[in-house]
Amino acid sequence: MKSKRMKIAFAATECVPYAKTGGLADVAGSLPAELAGLGCDVKIFIPKYSRINESSYKLKYNWDIGEMPIRINGIIRSVHVHQSKLPNTTVDIYFIDCPHYFYRHRTYTDDPDEDERFILFSKAVIETLQRLQWEPDVIHCNDWQTGLLPLFIKDNYAWDRLFDHTATLFTIHNIGYQGLFSKSVLSSAEIRGDLFYPDGPVEHNNAVSFMKTGIVYSDIINTVSNTYAHEILTSEYGAGMESTLQSRKNDLYGILNGVDYNTWNPENDPHLPYHYTANDLSGKYLNKRYLLKHFNLEPDENIPLIGIVSRMVLQKGFDIFSDSLNDLMKLDA
Repeated sequence: MKSKRMKIAFAATECVPYAKTGGLADVAGSLPAELAGLGCDVKIFIPKYSRINESSYKLKYNWDIGEMPIRINGIIRSVHVHQSKLPNTTVDIYFIDCPHYFYRHRTYTDDPDEDERFILFSKAVIETLQRLQWEPDVIHCNDWQTGLLPLFIKDNYAWDRLFDHTATLFTIHNIGYQGLFSKSVLSSAEIRGDLFYPDGPVEHNNAVSFMKTGIVYSDIINTVSNTYAHEILTSEYGAGMESTLQSRKNDLYGILNGVDYNTWNPENDPHLPYHYTANDLSGKYLNKRYLLKHFNLEPDENIPLIGIVSRMVLQKGFDIFSDSLNDLMKLDA
């Protein structure tokens, strides 16, 4: 008997090559393709930001879905869906199009309606699935922006039998960003008020936390490595969310982020001036010379080059770096 293909809906707020601010975009652009290669039926859902060029990525308006009226904060917003294929794959990708919320100067903002942007996105993912009549085995949610989705499936949309056999997975890419908003979210997202109380399922530090909601209501939680999964259970690295995670530790897994060798391969990376392999590292030194010359520094193969590509935040260890800066400057590097 032929085995059933697992159906996975992958919800994320960034995905290469369309929109990227960090590692989530790399995962969203590569993991679904790998899952499809293993025989899964995968659909990706991301917001349609204004900078995503429709013609460049061959986006097509989905006439079968048409206009979706979605209520946020008492106002009906018109939402449309564009569809394409993830480049070089068979994976369908659906772009949630609501210019009022997603045609902004940045992917993530400090605008007063930042909560509403991702309330709408989560609801639109569910309502798109309804209109497609596509019953996923798993809805894979990523970071705080999709944290309300497991609650919506279990409560707001529980009336729809389409999701009776759908499980939710919530991936924590960065525990430091928790989506904390005022209690008014309860009204704008149409979340039951009796879920908000001290240490309740949606409450954290007298605010509504999208991250905590995702942790509490998802069936399974995972994060980007086994080490990180253990670290975030502690007060040192849990960013105040450790007690909530402790309550779900039997459902928390660490799965090491992979690398897409189609992109990150020094043997054929088009961004490298010189290529190299594990058996021939000579190109690596030539790249070092190239970089040093670019910055008008004298190349010397005996002097180490120290560099970092990162956001300048404490979580990345810049407090350690700043404490060591004077000693680092004394090195012949």
